[in-house]
Amino acid sequence: MPPRCAALAVPGDIATKTGGYLYDARLMAALSGAGWNMRLIRLPDGFPHPDAAERAEAQAALAGLPPDCPVIVDGLAYGAMDTGRLRAVAAPLVALVHHPLALETGLAPEVATALVERERDNLVLARHILVPSPHTARVLKADYGVPGDKLTVVEPGVVRPALTAATKAEPPLILSVGIQAARKGHDVFLRSLAHLSDLEWQAVIVGRVHDAAVAHALAELRDALGLTDRVRLAGLVGDVELQDLYRAARVFALATRYEGYGMVFAEALVHGLPIVTCRVGAVPDTVPEGAGILVEAEDACGFADALRRVLSDTDTRLWMASASSQAGQKLPDWAMQAQRVGGVLKGFLSGESGSP
Repeated sequence: MPPRCAALAVPGDIATKTGGYLYDARLMAALSGAGWNMRLIRLPDGFPHPDAAERAEAQAALAGLPPDCPVIVDGLAYGAMDTGRLRAVAAPLVALVHHPLALETGLAPEVATALVERERDNLVLARHILVPSPHTARVLKADYGVPGDKLTVVEPGVVRPALTAATKAEPPLILSVGIQAARKGHDVFLRSLAHLSDLEWQAVIVGRVHDAAVAHALAELRDALGLTDRVRLAGLVGDVELQDLYRAARVFALATRYEGYGMVFAEALVHGLPIVTCRVGAVPDTVPEGAGILVEAEDACGFADALRRVLSDTDTRLWMASASSQAGQKLPDWAMQAQRVGGVLKGFLSGESGSP
Protein backbone atom coordinates (compact mmCIF):
# COMPACT_ATOMS: atom_id res chain seq x y z
CA MET A 1 0.00 0.00 0.00
CA PRO A 2 1.55 3.36 -1.00
CA PRO A 3 2.11 5.94 1.73
CA ARG A 4 -0.87 8.11 2.50
CA CYS A 5 -0.49 11.69 1.27
CA ALA A 6 -0.94 14.75 3.47
CA ALA A 7 0.42 18.29 3.49
CA LEU A 8 1.35 20.86 6.08
CA ALA A 9 1.10 24.53 5.11
CA VAL A 10 3.10 26.97 7.23
CA PRO A 11 3.80 30.69 6.73
CA GLY A 12 7.52 31.42 6.53
CA ASP A 13 10.28 29.12 7.73
CA ILE A 14 9.16 26.05 9.67
CA ALA A 15 12.58 26.02 11.37
CA THR A 16 11.72 29.28 13.19
CA LYS A 17 12.24 28.80 16.94
CA THR A 18 8.85 29.53 18.46
CA GLY A 19 6.44 27.19 20.16
CA GLY A 20 4.02 27.14 17.23
CA TYR A 21 6.68 26.39 14.64
CA LEU A 22 8.29 23.73 16.84
CA TYR A 23 4.88 22.10 17.15
CA ASP A 24 4.47 22.12 13.36
CA ALA A 25 7.96 20.77 12.65
CA ARG A 26 7.79 17.98 15.22
CA LEU A 27 4.27 16.97 14.18
CA MET A 28 5.34 16.78 10.53
CA ALA A 29 8.39 14.68 11.41
CA ALA A 30 6.26 12.35 13.55
CA LEU A 31 3.63 11.93 10.81
CA SER A 32 6.40 11.10 8.34
CA GLY A 33 7.74 8.57 10.82
CA ALA A 34 4.26 7.04 11.06
CA GLY A 35 4.22 6.38 7.32
CA TRP A 36 2.58 9.49 5.90
CA ASN A 37 3.98 11.00 2.70
CA MET A 38 4.17 14.56 4.01
CA ARG A 39 4.47 17.58 1.75
CA LEU A 40 5.59 20.91 3.24
CA ILE A 41 4.00 24.00 1.70
CA ARG A 42 5.69 27.29 2.54
CA LEU A 43 3.19 30.14 2.59
CA PRO A 44 4.20 33.82 2.38
CA ASP A 45 5.90 35.41 5.40
CA GLY A 46 3.32 38.20 5.82
CA PHE A 47 0.77 36.22 7.82
CA PRO A 48 -1.15 36.88 10.02
CA HIS A 49 -1.32 40.33 8.39
CA PRO A 50 -0.84 39.54 4.69
CA ASP A 51 -1.44 41.89 1.81
CA ALA A 52 -3.72 40.94 -1.08
CA ALA A 53 -0.87 39.47 -3.13
CA GLU A 54 0.21 37.23 -0.24
CA ARG A 55 -3.35 36.00 0.27
CA ALA A 56 -3.57 35.14 -3.44
CA GLU A 57 -0.21 33.39 -3.34
CA ALA A 58 -1.30 31.30 -0.34
CA GLN A 59 -4.48 30.20 -2.07
CA ALA A 60 -2.58 29.29 -5.21
CA ALA A 61 -0.22 27.11 -3.17
CA LEU A 62 -3.16 25.21 -1.67
CA ALA A 63 -5.08 25.03 -4.95
CA GLY A 64 -2.52 22.64 -6.41
CA LEU A 65 -3.33 19.90 -3.90
CA PRO A 66 -5.58 17.02 -5.01
CA PRO A 67 -8.82 16.23 -3.18
CA ASP A 68 -7.31 13.06 -1.68
CA CYS A 69 -4.46 14.92 0.06
CA PRO A 70 -5.69 16.56 3.29
CA VAL A 71 -3.76 19.68 4.23
CA ILE A 72 -3.11 20.91 7.76
CA VAL A 73 -2.89 24.71 7.63
CA ASP A 74 -1.15 26.47 10.52
CA GLY A 75 -3.53 28.88 12.22
CA LEU A 76 -1.17 31.81 11.83
CA ALA A 77 -2.17 31.70 8.15
CA TYR A 78 -5.51 29.86 8.16
CA GLY A 79 -7.44 32.47 10.09
CA ALA A 80 -6.16 35.33 7.92
CA MET A 81 -6.60 33.79 4.46
CA ASP A 82 -9.13 35.07 1.94
CA THR A 83 -12.39 33.27 2.70
CA GLY A 84 -13.61 33.15 -0.89
CA ARG A 85 -10.35 31.72 -2.17
CA LEU A 86 -10.17 29.24 0.70
CA ARG A 87 -13.60 27.93 -0.27
CA ALA A 88 -12.24 26.97 -3.70
CA VAL A 89 -9.50 24.66 -2.34
CA ALA A 90 -10.25 21.05 -3.31
CA ALA A 91 -8.07 19.37 -0.68
CA PRO A 92 -9.70 18.69 2.72
CA LEU A 93 -8.75 21.58 5.00
CA VAL A 94 -7.61 20.89 8.55
CA ALA A 95 -6.95 24.04 10.59
CA LEU A 96 -4.27 23.91 13.28
CA VAL A 97 -5.20 26.72 15.69
CA HIS A 98 -2.52 27.33 18.31
CA HIS A 99 -4.59 30.24 19.61
CA PRO A 100 -7.07 32.61 17.93
CA LEU A 101 -5.27 35.42 16.09
CA ALA A 102 -7.25 38.15 17.81
CA LEU A 103 -5.83 37.17 21.21
CA GLU A 104 -2.34 38.43 20.40
CA THR A 105 -1.34 41.21 22.82
CA GLY A 106 -1.29 44.81 21.61
CA LEU A 107 -3.68 44.65 18.64
CA ALA A 108 -5.79 47.71 17.86
CA PRO A 109 -9.49 46.97 18.56
CA GLU A 110 -10.49 47.29 14.91
CA VAL A 111 -7.72 44.90 13.85
CA ALA A 112 -8.77 42.35 16.49
CA THR A 113 -12.41 42.60 15.40
CA ALA A 114 -11.51 42.04 11.76
CA LEU A 115 -9.38 39.03 12.69
CA VAL A 116 -12.23 37.48 14.70
CA GLU A 117 -14.67 37.87 11.83
CA ARG A 118 -12.35 36.44 9.17
CA GLU A 119 -11.15 33.57 11.36
CA ARG A 120 -14.72 32.65 12.30
CA ASP A 121 -15.72 32.53 8.62
CA ASN A 122 -12.65 30.49 7.68
CA LEU A 123 -13.16 27.96 10.46
CA VAL A 124 -16.58 27.13 8.99
CA LEU A 125 -14.74 25.87 5.89
CA ALA A 126 -12.39 23.57 7.78
CA ARG A 127 -13.25 19.88 7.66
CA HIS A 128 -11.63 19.52 11.07
CA ILE A 129 -9.73 21.67 13.57
CA LEU A 130 -6.74 20.67 15.67
CA VAL A 131 -5.98 22.62 18.86
CA PRO A 132 -3.16 22.20 21.39
CA SER A 133 -5.23 22.53 24.57
CA PRO A 134 -8.70 22.12 26.06
CA HIS A 135 -8.65 25.87 26.69
CA THR A 136 -8.32 26.71 22.99
CA ALA A 137 -11.10 24.23 22.23
CA ARG A 138 -13.35 26.00 24.73
CA VAL A 139 -12.57 29.41 23.21
CA LEU A 140 -13.36 28.23 19.69
CA LYS A 141 -16.65 26.70 20.80
CA ALA A 142 -17.75 29.68 22.88
CA ASP A 143 -16.50 32.61 20.78
CA TYR A 144 -16.21 31.23 17.25
CA GLY A 145 -19.20 28.90 17.08
CA VAL A 146 -17.16 25.77 16.33
CA PRO A 147 -19.08 22.56 17.10
CA GLY A 148 -17.36 20.22 19.51
CA ASP A 149 -17.35 17.24 17.13
CA LYS A 150 -15.22 19.26 14.71
CA LEU A 151 -12.42 19.72 17.26
CA THR A 152 -9.59 17.46 18.37
CA VAL A 153 -7.25 18.44 21.19
CA VAL A 154 -3.70 17.36 20.35
CA GLU A 155 -1.41 18.56 23.08
CA PRO A 156 2.22 18.91 22.01
CA GLY A 157 4.36 15.85 22.41
CA VAL A 158 7.56 16.11 24.41
CA VAL A 159 11.13 15.29 23.54
CA ARG A 160 12.54 13.70 26.65
CA PRO A 161 16.01 14.87 27.70
CA ALA A 162 18.92 12.48 27.89
CA LEU A 163 19.42 10.99 31.34
CA THR A 164 22.59 12.78 32.38
CA ALA A 165 23.65 14.15 35.73
CA ALA A 166 22.71 17.82 36.00
CA THR A 167 24.86 20.37 37.79
CA LYS A 168 22.72 23.21 39.05
CA ALA A 169 24.11 26.71 38.52
CA GLU A 170 25.25 28.89 41.37
CA PRO A 171 23.89 31.35 42.23
CA PRO A 172 20.52 29.72 41.49
CA LEU A 173 19.44 30.19 37.88
CA ILE A 174 15.94 31.41 37.03
CA LEU A 175 15.22 30.47 33.41
CA SER A 176 12.61 32.14 31.21
CA VAL A 177 11.97 31.04 27.63
CA GLY A 178 9.76 32.93 25.20
CA ILE A 179 10.08 35.14 22.14
CA GLN A 180 10.73 38.82 22.76
CA ALA A 181 7.15 39.94 22.16
CA ALA A 182 4.71 41.83 24.37
CA ARG A 183 2.54 38.76 25.01
CA LYS A 184 5.33 36.92 26.82
CA GLY A 185 5.44 39.43 29.69
CA HIS A 186 9.22 39.64 30.03
CA ASP A 187 8.80 43.24 31.20
CA VAL A 188 6.71 42.03 34.16
CA PHE A 189 9.33 39.38 34.90
CA LEU A 190 12.09 42.00 34.99
CA ARG A 191 10.08 44.21 37.34
CA SER A 192 9.50 41.24 39.62
CA LEU A 193 13.23 40.50 39.75
CA ALA A 194 13.89 44.04 40.90
CA HIS A 195 12.04 43.14 44.12
CA LEU A 196 14.48 40.29 44.83
CA SER A 197 17.76 42.19 45.07
CA ASP A 198 18.36 40.83 48.58
CA LEU A 199 18.50 37.23 47.35
CA GLU A 200 21.21 35.35 45.50
CA TRP A 201 20.13 34.46 41.96
CA GLN A 202 20.87 34.92 38.27
CA ALA A 203 18.41 34.92 35.38
CA VAL A 204 18.48 34.18 31.67
CA ILE A 205 15.73 35.09 29.20
CA VAL A 206 15.92 32.96 26.07
CA GLY A 207 13.96 33.78 22.94
CA ARG A 208 14.43 35.26 19.50
CA VAL A 209 13.57 38.89 18.77
CA HIS A 210 10.01 38.85 17.43
CA ASP A 211 9.35 42.58 17.91
CA ALA A 212 12.40 44.85 17.71
CA ALA A 213 10.71 47.60 19.70
CA VAL A 214 9.87 45.19 22.51
CA ALA A 215 13.42 43.84 22.53
CA HIS A 216 14.88 47.36 22.75
CA ALA A 217 12.49 48.28 25.56
CA LEU A 218 13.40 45.12 27.50
CA ALA A 219 17.10 45.90 27.35
CA GLU A 220 16.48 49.46 28.49
CA LEU A 221 14.20 48.29 31.33
CA ARG A 222 16.74 45.73 32.53
CA ASP A 223 19.45 48.38 32.70
CA ALA A 224 17.16 50.98 34.31
CA LEU A 225 16.23 48.48 37.04
CA GLY A 226 19.89 47.83 37.83
CA LEU A 227 19.72 44.22 36.64
CA THR A 228 22.39 44.36 33.93
CA ASP A 229 24.83 42.14 35.81
CA ARG A 230 22.22 39.60 36.93
CA VAL A 231 19.94 39.13 33.91
CA ARG A 232 21.13 37.95 30.50
CA LEU A 233 18.93 38.57 27.48
CA ALA A 234 20.28 35.60 25.55
CA GLY A 235 18.12 35.91 22.43
CA LEU A 236 17.95 32.83 20.24
CA VAL A 237 20.22 30.00 21.40
CA GLY A 238 21.01 26.58 19.97
CA ASP A 239 19.27 23.41 21.10
CA VAL A 240 22.27 22.15 23.05
CA GLU A 241 22.69 25.40 24.98
CA LEU A 242 18.97 25.54 25.73
CA GLN A 243 18.99 22.02 27.14
CA ASP A 244 22.03 22.90 29.24
CA LEU A 245 20.14 25.89 30.63
CA TYR A 246 17.12 23.76 31.53
CA ARG A 247 19.42 21.32 33.35
CA ALA A 248 21.24 24.10 35.20
CA ALA A 249 18.11 26.02 36.25
CA ARG A 250 16.45 25.85 39.67
CA VAL A 251 13.22 27.58 38.60
CA PHE A 252 11.36 28.18 35.35
CA ALA A 253 9.50 31.50 35.15
CA LEU A 254 7.35 33.10 32.46
CA ALA A 255 5.14 36.11 33.24
CA THR A 256 3.04 35.49 30.14
CA ARG A 257 -0.06 37.47 29.28
CA TYR A 258 -1.64 34.64 27.27
CA GLU A 259 -0.85 31.11 26.07
CA GLY A 260 -2.81 28.76 23.83
CA TYR A 261 -0.80 25.92 25.41
CA GLY A 262 2.78 26.85 26.29
CA MET A 263 5.27 24.24 25.05
CA VAL A 264 7.99 25.69 27.26
CA PHE A 265 6.01 24.62 30.31
CA ALA A 266 6.02 21.02 29.09
CA GLU A 267 9.77 21.36 28.58
CA ALA A 268 10.13 22.61 32.15
CA LEU A 269 8.05 19.68 33.41
CA VAL A 270 10.16 17.02 31.70
CA HIS A 271 13.19 18.66 33.32
CA GLY A 272 11.50 18.59 36.73
CA LEU A 273 11.57 22.36 37.29
CA PRO A 274 9.30 24.29 39.65
CA ILE A 275 7.30 26.78 37.57
CA VAL A 276 6.23 30.34 38.34
CA THR A 277 3.85 31.81 35.78
CA CYS A 278 0.46 33.48 35.31
CA ARG A 279 -3.11 32.24 35.50
CA VAL A 280 -4.02 33.04 31.88
CA GLY A 281 -5.27 31.18 28.82
CA ALA A 282 -4.30 27.51 28.77
CA VAL A 283 -1.70 27.80 31.53
CA PRO A 284 -3.91 26.27 34.28
CA ASP A 285 -4.50 23.29 31.96
CA THR A 286 -0.81 22.96 31.08
CA VAL A 287 0.87 23.49 34.46
CA PRO A 288 -0.50 20.92 36.93
CA GLU A 289 -1.30 21.70 40.53
CA GLY A 290 1.74 21.31 42.73
CA ALA A 291 4.27 21.81 39.96
CA GLY A 292 3.73 25.54 39.66
CA ILE A 293 2.64 28.74 41.36
CA LEU A 294 0.25 30.76 39.21
CA VAL A 295 -0.29 34.47 39.84
CA GLU A 296 -2.41 37.08 38.13
CA ALA A 297 -1.10 38.59 34.90
CA GLU A 298 0.63 41.99 35.17
CA ASP A 299 1.23 41.50 38.92
CA ALA A 300 4.99 42.00 39.26
CA CYS A 301 4.81 42.06 43.07
CA GLY A 302 2.85 38.82 43.21
CA PHE A 303 5.26 37.24 40.73
CA ALA A 304 8.19 38.35 42.92
CA ASP A 305 6.55 36.85 46.01
CA ALA A 306 6.13 33.51 44.22
CA LEU A 307 9.75 33.50 43.06
CA ARG A 308 10.91 34.41 46.58
CA ARG A 309 9.01 31.47 48.01
CA VAL A 310 10.53 28.99 45.55
CA LEU A 311 14.05 30.37 45.92
CA SER A 312 13.99 30.71 49.70
CA ASP A 313 11.99 27.67 50.85
CA THR A 314 13.95 24.51 50.07
CA ASP A 315 11.12 22.18 51.07
CA THR A 316 8.66 23.98 48.78
CA ARG A 317 11.12 23.96 45.89
CA LEU A 318 11.91 20.25 46.24
CA TRP A 319 8.25 19.33 46.59
CA MET A 320 7.37 21.34 43.46
CA ALA A 321 10.29 19.83 41.55
CA SER A 322 9.07 16.32 42.39
CA ALA A 323 5.52 17.16 41.29
CA SER A 324 6.88 18.67 38.08
CA SER A 325 8.99 15.62 37.28
CA GLN A 326 6.09 13.24 37.90
CA ALA A 327 3.83 15.29 35.62
CA GLY A 328 6.50 15.42 32.94
CA GLN A 329 6.81 11.64 32.92
CA LYS A 330 3.11 11.36 32.02
CA LEU A 331 3.22 13.69 29.01
CA PRO A 332 2.77 12.06 25.59
CA ASP A 333 5.54 11.89 23.03
CA TRP A 334 5.20 13.02 19.40
CA ALA A 335 4.75 9.48 18.06
CA MET A 336 1.60 9.13 20.19
CA GLN A 337 0.26 12.49 19.03
CA ALA A 338 0.99 11.72 15.38
CA GLN A 339 -1.22 8.63 15.71
CA ARG A 340 -4.07 10.86 16.90
CA VAL A 341 -3.64 13.31 14.04
CA GLY A 342 -3.29 10.42 11.60
CA GLY A 343 -6.67 9.16 12.77
CA VAL A 344 -8.18 12.51 11.81
CA LEU A 345 -6.48 12.59 8.40
CA LYS A 346 -7.50 9.03 7.51
CA GLY A 347 -11.13 10.09 7.74
CA PHE A 348 -10.67 12.16 4.57
CA LEU A 349 -9.14 9.37 2.47
CA SER A 350 -11.27 7.24 0.18
CA GLY A 351 -12.05 3.86 1.68
CA GLU A 352 -10.60 4.65 5.11
CA SER A 353 -12.25 5.80 8.30
CA GLY A 354 -10.61 8.00 10.87
CA SER A 355 -11.37 8.59 14.51
CA PRO A 356 -11.11 12.35 15.09
